[in-house]
Formats: sequence, structure tokens, C-alpha cells
Amino acid sequence: MRKIRVGSESSYEVTVGRNLAPTLVEDISKDVNQVGLFFAPVMKEVATALKSELSVQHPQITVHLVPVPDGESAKTAEFVQSAWTFLGEHKFTRSDLLISIGGGSTTDVTGFIAASWLRGISVIHMPTTLLAMVDAAVGGKTGINTSAGKNLVGAFYNPKSVWCDLTLLTSLPKEDLQAGFAEVVKCGFISGNQIMVLVENSGAAILDLNSEPLTDAIVRAIEVKATVVEADFKESQVGGLGREILNYGHTLGHAIENLENYKWRHGDAISVGMMFAANLSFKVGICNQDLVIRQQQILQTLGLPVTYAGDFNRLLDLMSIDKKVRGTKLRFIGLSDFGQPTVINSPSQSDLEWAFAQISGEN
Repeated sequence: MRKIRVGSESSYEVTVGRNLAPTLVEDISKDVNQVGLFFAPVMKEVATALKSELSVQHPQITVHLVPVPDGESAKTAEFVQSAWTFLGEHKFTRSDLLISIGGGSTTDVTGFIAASWLRGISVIHMPTTLLAMVDAAVGGKTGINTSAGKNLVGAFYNPKSVWCDLTLLTSLPKEDLQAGFAEVVKCGFISGNQIMVLVENSGAAILDLNSEPLTDAIVRAIEVKATVVEADFKESQVGGLGREILNYGHTLGHAIENLENYKWRHGDAISVGMMFAANLSFKVGICNQDLVIRQQQILQTLGLPVTYAGDFNRLLDLMSIDKKVRGTKLRFIGLSDFGQPTVINSPSQSDLEWAFAQISGEN
């Protein structure tokens, strides 16, 4: 069992290990009166087992099972409204607790519900996908989608704790595990730490759920995010790079997700987005081509996509409402080297088109 402390406006611990449910339940305060277990459809059995564990260790607590819609369909104003109605009907107060059990969407929406109900009640995240463990559950970002784009409505709100139980990853299809690793290796690209070396040394075997390199890579990715978040919790740093470096690859990646009606896996879209950002970095002259080649080789080793042939003009429209945009100026996180992220401000139309041509097969 390994613990990472995330220090920001209110610090908390991320625990990485196996069979963590009993320890999670022990950690819940005896002052809690009610717990709402918000679970993804595929996690009903896990949620039911956790409810039983809670009933044994904390018989005084009333536990409610609250199913969450599957995937991005959970992140809607309609579902949030229904959750508020449920919490109101059951008289949830600030002494009560929500627990999310599921992937990134379940984590995002449960965090937002906790942040907005009574202006904030406690929430614990139990992420069940690799993507959620290293991304959605850590850092305090919560949100829902709108027709205009992904995660445009939300709040910064830290959980009480995060429990990354690696035994839960066994239920993941291989494709989901691969996609989740995109966020892991992204942390390696922006920090220059050992994650890239772990992938290059292990090859595709790093995706073996019993491998020590996989556990090590997950812990290192969480440590990278914890360090960044501690320095710039609300992505508001001025006069330098802050939390927005975590969005490497996300500007185009989110646009692809939107254009594909969220049928693309998040990690797959981010993988393509990172290749676009690396090519753009090369085109504007801030990195050499060796970086682009090495990044592509690492992503392909993991079985991640590095090309996308979509409508660039529609993608450009979607990128124009990205959260990093300032006024009408597009901003991208690029790399001058691994571990040296930088901002690319207002790239020219021709540079954007060239970078997209490299990943669309049009070059």
C-alpha cells in the first residue's frame, strides 16, 4: 500500500494498493449519518459489497445505493438535478458523505454534486479505471458537459480521500486499460520523470496488472499531478506555467471527443491530441523532431492511436471554446523537451493545419 499526499486548499491522501475496501470503510468518521454510494452500472456488485462492509463496521450509518448513468451520459444537468432531488428527499446534511465508485465520468459528476449540494459536503473517490485513478479522482476538478463542450460547467473541490484499488482494474477491457495509460504517460512527457523509461524498458508488458512497473508508473503519475496541483490548485497561475500543463494534448483531444459524440475513449483522443501538440511544437520551432518521434514510439508501444482523420475546420471551432483560450486567442500546451512544457500562443492557421496534416495522413 502506497500513499501520496495532495496538498492544496485542503490536503488529502491518495492510497494505491489492493483490496482497499475494508481500510476505506475504517477511515470513515463515526459522525457520518448517511452515505450515498454513487456507482457506475458495471460497479453494482462492488457498490453492494461496500454497502455491506459499511453496515458491518458502521451500523449506525444509513447507506443509499445511487446508480449513475453510463459514461459521459452521467455528466448532464439532468442527472445532477435528479441527484439533488434525491439528496433533498433524504435530507443529506453537511455531516453526510458521498462516495463515487466508477470511472472518470462517475468521479467527475459525483464530485460536482458534492461540491454544489449545500455548497459542499464530503466526498470520497474510489476510481475503478486507470484513467480515473491518475486523472479524474486526483486534483479536485469536477464537472459536467454541455452542448458547447466538455467539462465547461464545474467546480474545484477536493475530495476527503481517494482510494485506488488496483484489483478493480481486472474488470477493464484491454482497450480501456490502454486508453487510461495515455494520462499516465502524459505525466511522464510533461515532467520528464521515469514513466517514459518504464514504458520503454517494459514495452507493452507494462500493462500487465500484476507488474510492478505498472504500479510504479501509476504512483509516479499521481505524484506528478499532486505536485502540479499543489502549486496551482485553481489553474489560475499568472506569469508562468501552472496547472494547465496537465492539459497537454487535451485541447484537440477534447474537440475530438465532442466531434465524435464521446464515442472515442478519452485516453485515445488525448493520445492523438498529444501527437498534434508535439508536431505543433516542432512546427513553431520550440522542439526537435526527435521528441516527436520518441513520443510517437512510446504511444504506439502502448497500443494508443496517433492519427485521426476528421474535419479540421469543425475541430478548430470546438477548440475555440477550450478553457485555455484567452479572448479569441488559441493556446496550446507544447513541449520544448520532455519535462519542459510551454505555452504556444496564437499559432498561425498554417501552422495548425500543418500539425493536423501530420496526424491525419494528409502530409
